[in-house]
Amino acid sequence: MKTGREEKIRVILERGVEEIISRESLEKKLRSGKKLRVKFGIDPTAPDLHLGHAVILRKLRQFQDAGHEAVLIIGDFTAKVGDPSGQSETRRPLAASEIRRNLKKYLRLAGKVLDLKKAKVFYNSKWFGKNGLEPVLKLAQAGTVQQLLRRADFQKRIEAGRDVTLLEVFYPLLQGYDSVMVRSDVELGGTDQKFNLLAGRRVQRHFGFAEQEVMTLLLLEGTDGAKKMSKSYGNYIALDAKPAEMFGKVMSIPDALISKYALLLTDLNVMELAKLKPLAAKELLAYEITKLYHGANKAEEARRFFNSTFREKKLPDDLPSYKFLSGKETLGEILRKAGLVPSAAEYRRLVRAGAVEINQRKVSDPTFKPLNQAVVRIGKKKFLKIVPS
Repeated sequence: MKTGREEKIRVILERGVEEIISRESLEKKLRSGKKLRVKFGIDPTAPDLHLGHAVILRKLRQFQDAGHEAVLIIGDFTAKVGDPSGQSETRRPLAASEIRRNLKKYLRLAGKVLDLKKAKVFYNSKWFGKNGLEPVLKLAQAGTVQQLLRRADFQKRIEAGRDVTLLEVFYPLLQGYDSVMVRSDVELGGTDQKFNLLAGRRVQRHFGFAEQEVMTLLLLEGTDGAKKMSKSYGNYIALDAKPAEMFGKVMSIPDALISKYALLLTDLNVMELAKLKPLAAKELLAYEITKLYHGANKAEEARRFFNSTFREKKLPDDLPSYKFLSGKETLGEILRKAGLVPSAAEYRRLVRAGAVEINQRKVSDPTFKPLNQAVVRIGKKKFLKIVPS
């Protein structure tokens, strides 16, 4: 039987982890009793944190619960540059006003997962925004053009004839310099962040510091079951989503993602969960996730609301289904083609009257274009399940 300390180390090293560089070294440090500084950086490029961010925040909390120091970097400077990871086009740099607006929720939402009283929080404008050009020029020596252009994101864009700006090439070095400034022992990120995390090791070495261990975590697909969770794709579940919305969105994920969501977002026993029928497993998953962010009482209310609306008498057993072009057709066009509304004018009237709902939320914009699988309700008796083709 594992002791509490051994179990914490096992969970840190295994649950949701894709790769560790290097595992042997990190495991040795974890067993040594040394207090490690474990870093995770987030650029405030959008006003919300979602469950995709929670995957890494939860891993950071696991380190924290094992007695290590959680270091959260808010990239208020690097957000002006834009992380090129996974981008097929140059990202638009954010204005300072946008960054300030996006920042408002970040710490409150991160505090739903981390113990912020024990964490160290840094804004990287502290060292990038005030020190002038000299440290940037010194930082430029930490990487070579060949190394930075080797990343797959850049190679694809160059082959396609798309631009890669010098600012984007510099981004991994900026992220690496954060590791120097906070004396990072371990850095966490998604699998799409591997290049940036390894750049951090090179930058630390360049400035004469020991290289951080790197841990990449599995990426969480969004509610569409295809692309990684992102506000850009409209497939995200916000950490501050209302309980009924959070519960309902988890219930809308494909069955194939139940185990992965449980592994990355909860402490549920994935093997035990797999013994349940998919609907029961998904309901338990939705309850657990909602409970984490809203408490048991609100999670139970959300469960009852969902069941009374979607699983009991109010939702037909023979729910009709209609395939649509994700992001290309308005909901009104879909409902007209499916025969649920006679005209665009009638659809607009129903929207104004608050009679159209998608996944329990009223539709207020007649031009709304759905992206993901959803259940649409018109009035009290008309239902349609829409599925991306």
